[in-house]
Amino acid sequence: MSKVKITVLKTHFDDELCAEYACDGFGKCHLHTVGQEFYADWRKPEGLCDDAWLTIHQYVFTLTHGGGNFYHGNWINRPDVAICCCNDGLRPVVFKVERVEEEE
Repeated sequence: MSKVKITVLKTHFDDELCAEYACDGFGKCHLHTVGQEFYADWRKPEGLCDDAWLTIHQYVFTLTHGGGNFYHGNWINRPDVAICCCNDGLRPVVFKVERVEEEE
């Protein structure tokens, strides 16, 4: 089974939506920072947000099991990479999920 590397590419904060919907004191994601890396097989790596895992685990599972031609090749220009984000609409975090050569 292959491993995947999960890298935080961006952290967003939507000022307009937060001004309208967020609670007082709400800020950028406090769990992840740009450049942070995690390595995973089919299990959630320690330190990765549970909600982020729920939205990216399908790509992790596919890549660790040899797949990766997502959306019939009409999405990412490399079959071993997925770019996805967590489901937080006010402060989404963007991740790169990529297969690495290390075998388990």
